[in-house]
Amino acid sequence: MVTIGKTLASLMLASVVFHAAPTTLIIAHRGASGHRPEHTIEAYTLAIDMGADVIEPDLVSTKDGALIARHENEIGATTDVADKFASRKATKTIDGMSVTGWFTEDFTLAEIKTLRAKERLAFRAHTYDGQFLIPTFDEVLDLAARKSRETGRTIGVYPETKHPTYFRSLKLPIEEPMLAALKQRGLTKKTSPVFIQSFEASSLQRMRPLTDAPLVMLVSSAALVTPAKLAELRAFADGIGAEKRLVIPVNGEGMALPPTTLVADAHAAHLFVHVWTLRKEAQFLPASYGGDMAKEAKQFADLGVDGMFTDFPDIAARALGRVAKR
Repeated sequence: MVTIGKTLASLMLASVVFHAAPTTLIIAHRGASGHRPEHTIEAYTLAIDMGADVIEPDLVSTKDGALIARHENEIGATTDVADKFASRKATKTIDGMSVTGWFTEDFTLAEIKTLRAKERLAFRAHTYDGQFLIPTFDEVLDLAARKSRETGRTIGVYPETKHPTYFRSLKLPIEEPMLAALKQRGLTKKTSPVFIQSFEASSLQRMRPLTDAPLVMLVSSAALVTPAKLAELRAFADGIGAEKRLVIPVNGEGMALPPTTLVADAHAAHLFVHVWTLRKEAQFLPASYGGDMAKEAKQFADLGVDGMFTDFPDIAARALGRVAKR
């Protein structure tokens, strides 16, 4: 068994110089979101205790410009907002899609702090619904710093700019306040324990001149990861966050097919590769793994991916033969 003791800085350096990391990073997707309501301090803390190297807060803005951790700006599915602010329900067009619900940009931070998180997925336990606050980005950064001191291992943070073009149109930009918070904490170097991700290339391009911290382009289409496209991404990104089936395809029966060349192609383009998202439930886990997410995690690690996003960092840690140093 390998104790999780290497500093994240050494893993970051390995990624930045474009070799497979000596230890595959375990990235807690929205925290230990298979065990606690996503994007809560409790979910992030549990993830770290389970062995996660990095915690992931998706960032959206409040009405008064505070950055908070939510997967979407629509928060009806993940909080008790409908019970407390029924009259705020609205319908908006976000990135070309009509969405009805309750939106962070219609609430001040003080109002957001009156809400409590709940489990988003019906098939997961709802034991903790109504117990946990919605954290700010600053609170997530403070948690990572505190747990780094307590555990003696560097805990990284992996923020995503959510709907950045939409929020900029509201004069509530995500990028500048996020970078300011990172700069305040000295998290601006290539080897800083932070990755910044987005599905919008324009968001990363905007940030590239403003920070040396690693930038990650999220991709879910094979058309975006051809060798030619990877070479283009290298102009503004240090790595890719790839939907896992771009690395290990799955057929209609849920059986894993031979791996693609994406990991090798990305490394050849001087890009690291983080895959998303490993989950243990049957609707997410290909049938060929026999219900064991650890087998999937082990295969990705053996293929040389530099990191993996997972809702279950405990299973990933076990699969990689690691014991968390708390």
